[in-house]
Amino acid sequence: MSYISGVLPEDKHCFFGVEGGVSTGKYASLNTNLSSKDSPDNVYRNFTIISEYFKKRPEDMFTLRQSVSNIAVIAEKASWFEISADGAVTTDKNILLGIKTADCAPVLLADYKNGVIGAAHAGWRGAYRGIVENVVKLMCYKGAKVENIAACIGPCMQQASFEVKDDMRQVLCDIDKSGSIYFKEAENKNHFHFDLSGYVEAKLRKIGIDNIDNSRIDTYPLQNGYFSYRRNTHLDLITYPRDYPTQYSCICL
Repeated sequence: MSYISGVLPEDKHCFFGVEGGVSTGKYASLNTNLSSKDSPDNVYRNFTIISEYFKKRPEDMFTLRQSVSNIAVIAEKASWFEISADGAVTTDKNILLGIKTADCAPVLLADYKNGVIGAAHAGWRGAYRGIVENVVKLMCYKGAKVENIAACIGPCMQQASFEVKDDMRQVLCDIDKSGSIYFKEAENKNHFHFDLSGYVEAKLRKIGIDNIDNSRIDTYPLQNGYFSYRRNTHLDLITYPRDYPTQYSCICL
């Protein structure tokens, strides 16, 4: 399963799901996590499948060494996991920008009128630290206009599945007291359900972007067709800290 947004050209982006790859077992099938214990050959073949969807090669991809930062960079040439950042921007038609996720929000952005695209990895930490804002700033630096930018928030863990402790809620609310509206009390005492995609959407609107598609697809339920770090954790499938599958979201000019 994959998701195509109505606010971006159909042939220029895709939020890929679990299907269509060659990996097996708990990585089945379109796993893109080279840090997992999946076969590196299978992961590379999966990247080949993804790049060929856009009539490109894996060597045309700009892939990041992601964490939970607010760092965004300009992609001037293709790069394979060489640069540590959580967002990227390019004006190069030959580059395929990508973000890997497994519950965090992938955000794809584009001003096709001015030939600028961006991608952001927005987990809750990266989101409150400003990764989305920093990607948009770089896009504007490269010639984009906020009023021309279309943005899509892809599949990520939704509020019903995203239970957090009160300490996480306090972090967000200390920065912005209005952040409390993105939390609902959970059954467990001092626990809350967090609306990650709603929080990211609000940040985009605050910047001035109006053309937004929020997929509202929850990665946690197995039947939705997406990898989920939290689901794998609950199923005791993670025996090594980075040993879990991830999906990929891509955009190009």
